[in-house]
Amino acid sequence: MAREPGSVRVTESGLPVEPVYGPDALDGWDPREKLGEPGSYPFTRGVYPTMYTGRPWTMRQYAGFGTAAESNARYRQLIAHGTTGLSVAFDLPTQMGHDSDAPIASGEVGKVGVAIDSLDDMRVLLD
Repeated sequence: MAREPGSVRVTESGLPVEPVYGPDALDGWDPREKLGEPGSYPFTRGVYPTMYTGRPWTMRQYAGFGTAAESNARYRQLIAHGTTGLSVAFDLPTQMGHDSDAPIASGEVGKVGVAIDSLDDMRVLLD
């Protein structure tokens, strides 16, 4: 849908959004005061002072399957081969807060992700 230059769009929340913001949009607001420095609160300019010029991006792997022990073994393999970050893939019952043996979880356990039913499972997963 084409818009006229300068036309305002409204978000689903009813907030106006200009297509482009320029210096005049600051209306006397000092960005140095509100944005902070890189690596400092409120972290609007990044979590590291040099961001990724001083260290490479995190190579993150999204993984999880089978049991907590099997997933832990996979995480160890990934880390041994250069992964620098992990994101755990939980199975659907775990994501929904159900134990693997709950009737509503029938047919979902083992399809994707790791099943976590207890604190002990989490300890094994993240050991």
